[in-house]
Amino acid sequence: MERRVIDADSGRAAVCYHAPAAEIPGLPLLVALHGGTYTSAYFGVAGGPSGSFLDIAVRNGFAVLTVDRPGYGESTLLREEENTFARQAEILDHVIAAALDLWPAPGVVLVGHSIGGMISLEIAARHPRWPLVAVATSGNGARIPAGGAAEALGSLPLSGVVDLPVAERDAVMFGPAGSFTEAGRNAAHGSYAPTPFVELVLAPVWARERLSAVAAAVEVPVQTVLGAHDALWDSSVPALADYESRFTAPASATVLPATGHSIDHHLMGAALDLGQLAFAQSCMALRGQAAPVA
Repeated sequence: MERRVIDADSGRAAVCYHAPAAEIPGLPLLVALHGGTYTSAYFGVAGGPSGSFLDIAVRNGFAVLTVDRPGYGESTLLREEENTFARQAEILDHVIAAALDLWPAPGVVLVGHSIGGMISLEIAARHPRWPLVAVATSGNGARIPAGGAAEALGSLPLSGVVDLPVAERDAVMFGPAGSFTEAGRNAAHGSYAPTPFVELVLAPVWARERLSAVAAAVEVPVQTVLGAHDALWDSSVPALADYESRFTAPASATVLPATGHSIDHHLMGAALDLGQLAFAQSCMALRGQAAPVA
């Protein structure tokens, strides 16, 4: 692992480059963006015996860049009035471009969880100059249940940077008993972090206010997976169809059984991770076949 702090548009962004265990030519760089209340350590938590997203990715020949989004870890906290998902996307667009100067790759697949997934789509909608191949997200969709946990979190009388109680986070992030191990849940606690509260206010309204315009601007394939027991998002068949219908580029939305919001940290997490790797590899291969012959 190689850790760097990159000068960004409004300060600094901390990134970690995880080299693949085996060099396999032609694979894209996976840029992993964590959700709210987590740092990039989210992707290093093993939900089951197959290991974490990072373990599975590097073992299968993928390089991974994990990024602490603005306001997390060593990355600069934005002013509350500036801290929108579109602004974070603008900053991270520049961060990824700078990272590719350090660690060149033939293509990039964004892998985003929850708010990180929304920001991944915002980045894709910007049509970055670096070679974006696809977007794979989890824990985000088209509909927030009215009066559900997402709205309850966003309506708390809080501001600034807040550190939510561990028990309250666990209740939202994990599925039913038996879908995760105590070891996995305890390991996830190490990735929990204080969060800019404005993110929790913006997240419940993002799909209603931004998804349609953002999705229409995305030009690369999109894959989204929701947990069957996601406490924050509607994972019903109509909600999945609604999500897919917002995109003009190829898009799929599916549900993974026996998982809650933070799918990676469940026993079924490896199924999500392996599916994301297959999606990334197939999109990269298809992109190569579509390229004009010299």
